[in-house]
Amino acid sequence: MREAIHPSYGPVVFRDRAADYAFLTRSTMTSEKTIEWEDGRTYPVVDVEISDVSHPFYTGTARVLDTAGRVERFERRYGKKG
Repeated sequence: MREAIHPSYGPVVFRDRAADYAFLTRSTMTSEKTIEWEDGRTYPVVDVEISDVSHPFYTGTARVLDTAGRVERFERRYGKKG
């Protein structure tokens, strides 16, 4: 790999403001804001709007769409091509 062309890769805290949840991982993202983590060190923090803790798919609150009804309605409206 070529030297000095890749962004710095280091520890970053991602914080889900909606669910009041944060996790520490490694990323190339940076931020001016910092947070003191559980280990006593200070890391840059990136606020996100949604994570696996607050996303409807992972929390089980996702709505299931009636796809069969949509197909039938489409066929009634535009006719079935045979």
